[in-house]
Amino acid sequence: MPATRRPSPRRWNALPALVRDAPPRVLLVVGGVVVVLGALIVSRPLTSIVLLGLYVGASAVVMGVLELVGRPAGWWARAVSAAWIVAGVAVLVWLGRSLELLPPVLAVLLVIGGLASIGRAVSRGTASARVLSLAWGVAQVALGLLSFTWPDVTVLVLAVVFGVRTIVFGVGIFARGVVGIRRPRPRATPFDPERAVRRRRARAGWAAAGRYALSLVLVATAAGGWWLNDWLDDGAPVVDAFYNPPAEVPSGHGRLIRSDAYSGRLPENGDVTRILSTTRDALGRPAVSSALVVVPKDPPPGPRPVIVWNHGTTGVAQGCAPSLRDASATKWSIPALEQALQAGWVVVASDFSGQGAPGAYPYLIGEGEARSSLDAVLAAGELRADLTLSPDTVVWGHSQGGHAALWTTAIAPDYAPGIDVLGTAVVAPVADPPALARELLSGPPNAMLSVITSWVLVPYSRTYPDVHLDDYIAEGSRSIVLEMTQRCPSEPGVVVSVLTALGVSEDRPLYSADLTDGALGRRLAENAITRPLGTPMLVAWGADDEVIPPRLQREYVDRLCSEGQPVRWATYAGYDHLRPILPKSRFLPVLFDWTKDLIERRNQVVDGCGLR
Repeated sequence: MPATRRPSPRRWNALPALVRDAPPRVLLVVGGVVVVLGALIVSRPLTSIVLLGLYVGASAVVMGVLELVGRPAGWWARAVSAAWIVAGVAVLVWLGRSLELLPPVLAVLLVIGGLASIGRAVSRGTASARVLSLAWGVAQVALGLLSFTWPDVTVLVLAVVFGVRTIVFGVGIFARGVVGIRRPRPRATPFDPERAVRRRRARAGWAAAGRYALSLVLVATAAGGWWLNDWLDDGAPVVDAFYNPPAEVPSGHGRLIRSDAYSGRLPENGDVTRILSTTRDALGRPAVSSALVVVPKDPPPGPRPVIVWNHGTTGVAQGCAPSLRDASATKWSIPALEQALQAGWVVVASDFSGQGAPGAYPYLIGEGEARSSLDAVLAAGELRADLTLSPDTVVWGHSQGGHAALWTTAIAPDYAPGIDVLGTAVVAPVADPPALARELLSGPPNAMLSVITSWVLVPYSRTYPDVHLDDYIAEGSRSIVLEMTQRCPSEPGVVVSVLTALGVSEDRPLYSADLTDGALGRRLAENAITRPLGTPMLVAWGADDEVIPPRLQREYVDRLCSEGQPVRWATYAGYDHLRPILPKSRFLPVLFDWTKDLIERRNQVVDGCGLR
């Protein structure tokens, strides 16, 4: 009986074919080098991405050539061999042009390898070998497709897959060298055919059992990957058709395009409507933004005062809009909301352009944020015939929204002269983006800081033509940085961003330049709120704020006082970044009473500069 040809283990790697008949000492050296190479690829994916590409590209070309020279049987084998050569050449060519093209090509190689393994399972081998080839092929195809689903982790997934496989190959080659050196000389012993048969059967049985076990592991891994993908997709927010603006919108800014009922939880004392309105972006170009309008259930007669609420950071992707979230119109998201509604005030909470509605999101870009907020108020005035909004307006904001609130008050007289801003209350505001950037970057790098940095850098690069993303990021990391901006902190997919940042943080920083220098530094400085607002201000922060150092808030208040700006301030011991705006916070009665006195024109202490 002719010997059955064993399934070739050479896919993805030409080395086993090239060193099959090498001397043992050569096998030791080659195996050690390959193990080190695999470990480098796994542990340092960004640093070794060029090395990974060269290794995989050259190996793919050699493997394809060896398969063709070996006269492959059937059109499938010839097609796969040709695909290996084409893909390998593509990797080698694109390496010199753009590392961003490398991960997708490597994912394609992963799929090709999987198809080749499936072909081998169909064509030849023992039952256990066919099952293993099929399982390995399916797993490779699944991992390749998942790599396209999560582009930012493609480099990490492929580094692990290629690197681990390389380590396994290296260990195997090294082990062959060790066996070759230690193999004793054959002794002349009587041949026992029955004993030889038993040994072959035992080895075959153990080998088959190992193949089946490995097959189960591979299938479970592939299934787990797809389950995880579905779970992450299900947790991502869905932007419905309401947010897609029509081809023609009303001319001018602050015009209502459409309105609809809000599907999330409602406050006890109010009704909530989501609106879509015209606005302008940070550079003055026409844009569209969405917002929530919260109206008291039984508003008193006459024009209603307005509270403009500017939300804190929720991410920078279109799906991160607060109006898409279930609890955005409750007291857990808007401070003192129920008290404001009981007082008969209307609360307008903008998403800012680029969230909900398509467009560039103005993260910490003052005029873009402020225009969205002011235009939401103007559009809310068109919402109901039985509702009239008073010009009397008080602006509130938290964190990023504090930055937006300060800019809203600063540009209101020129941009929306019909809105009379009586005062501005900000909690833990980002008043000085460059100072915050310097403070955050002075500490040790961490995964969450990498994510937040992408939220600043990408919107700035999309808004300002002189801010170029590639000037500030490490080579080969564009897909990672961009994908970080596509996930929201409230969705489970943000875990992928954090894990990706963790995966590369041990390798090298994602950001290769000083973010406070160059064009980005200048633009950050432009978005610091340096001018006095002229109207009363209330500034509060937690003494244990873990996001924005309290020292920056004290410095901001000192600067306001030195410039003659009337400001009342308060710091709360034991409070972190979010606690001041949550229910039962000691700050909420202060916020409500301060706002009520402004609206009712009552005398109050509006300047606390002399109380420090």
